[in-house]
Amino acid sequence: MFRKWWFFIVICLSLGGCAGNLSELEILARENNQFDILISGGTIVDGTGFQPYMADVLVRNNRIEFIGAVDESLVVAKHTIDARNRIITPGFIDIHAHGDPLLLPQFKNFLAMGVTSICLGQDGFSKEQKDLRGWYQQVNDTVPGVNIIPMIGHSTLRVLSGANYNTAPTNDQLQEMLVLTSKNLESGAFGITTGLEYTPGFYAQQEELDTLAYAVSVRDGVIMSHMRNEDDDKIEASLDELLTQGRYSRVHVSHLKVVYGKGSARADEILNKLQAARERGVVITADVYPYNASYTGIGILFPNWAKPPNNYQAVLNSRRDELLEHIRNRVEARNGPGATVIGTGEMKGWTLNDLAFQLKVPYEVALVDSIGPGGASAAYFVMDEELQTRLLLDSLVAISSDGSTTMHHPRGHGAFAKIISKFVIKDQVISIEEAVRKMSGLPASILGITDRGSIAVGNKADILVFRPEDVRDRATYEKPQELARGFEYVIVNGELALEKQQFSDQRYGKVLLKTEGPSM
Repeated sequence: MFRKWWFFIVICLSLGGCAGNLSELEILARENNQFDILISGGTIVDGTGFQPYMADVLVRNNRIEFIGAVDESLVVAKHTIDARNRIITPGFIDIHAHGDPLLLPQFKNFLAMGVTSICLGQDGFSKEQKDLRGWYQQVNDTVPGVNIIPMIGHSTLRVLSGANYNTAPTNDQLQEMLVLTSKNLESGAFGITTGLEYTPGFYAQQEELDTLAYAVSVRDGVIMSHMRNEDDDKIEASLDELLTQGRYSRVHVSHLKVVYGKGSARADEILNKLQAARERGVVITADVYPYNASYTGIGILFPNWAKPPNNYQAVLNSRRDELLEHIRNRVEARNGPGATVIGTGEMKGWTLNDLAFQLKVPYEVALVDSIGPGGASAAYFVMDEELQTRLLLDSLVAISSDGSTTMHHPRGHGAFAKIISKFVIKDQVISIEEAVRKMSGLPASILGITDRGSIAVGNKADILVFRPEDVRDRATYEKPQELARGFEYVIVNGELALEKQQFSDQRYGKVLLKTEGPSM
């Protein structure tokens, strides 16, 4: 017996100690001491909302391998990041964004504000292909600058099925929508988006929406909705329409706002309505962007009977006076002509008052004759700061930008930086750990992403290193495409995409697919 124990002791000593006495790092390093990135001396804000804590992070092969105190004599790292006096967070996930990764794949505006993944296919419109797998491959071959989270657009389904602008799709058309939904959910899309304020989604009725909701529920997807009407006197009805779909599927309110609404008490009414639905068993969440002006096509000021599939010239010939009256009433209800700022074309930067002055005609005449329902996009100052801030602070409301690389609205280049610079640092109405959760862990949970959105061993290495007090949102309504500053290191899939304001010459994003779970 003594000889057996002596033999065991000799073996342990020859290995440098018994395995039971080795630290987790020592065991990891003995297996392979080569790592891609060591982030040392930082404070981890992990994306869960829990208290920050100090630790080092080791990354290898696009995976967080170790979190804890690292003895640097035990490891060799290709890159070492000194994170002293800085925080280490998950890369942010923009749950509502826009862009074409085949045309403009860099997405530098998102990287500059700490966003490493964006959710595309919003407001009912996705790539117009029956099988999105081909598009996924094209995007991966192009290599985007950020990860792409794909959704299926409901309006796109209507077009592909032939339903288009029909109020009631035929049985064959509805069946085709269901087939396309199921096929693309199975191949990796995270759910469906609806844009019920836009055509052709506007023409959908509750039965169609409920039927699609059931198909989404089979794959545990989510329905994200740009609701039918966000006006103060219509928003409850719009929420009811979405909550009805919530009997079947998880549902989510895109860019939650109350147009014309005022005050935190009005926000509480909306939030209480959502909470009451949860108590009935509905799983409902929302997102907001931190600006008080929305941004969309100028067609939002025009009636649906003046937009496709209707012939605009025929409308001008037969209903011109009615159209002018509608637009005038609509603009006045939306805080007047000074509250609409054109964001595209030769008239970019003009308010409707400026438009009227320059063209020497009433603004409604200028809109009808010189722009038309598809002729421009604009910012609309129609939201109340106190109300929107209260919505933003709710624990089940995530942060989004609703922005793109080319958008003429500061949210596309500043939203996530503004959350930190204004709401965390300047106004101090939200903690850094809660802000990070709303931009990482919460959107990951809403979408069903299990391997990103938090700093945890085994998760993919989408990571930020920065000092919150250095973060600046520089985009303004006058200069909406100024890049954010202060996110010192941005790591995408284990690679340094942004380092001290210098973008890598290479891109490291890819399409994330829900079917592949945590290992894609």
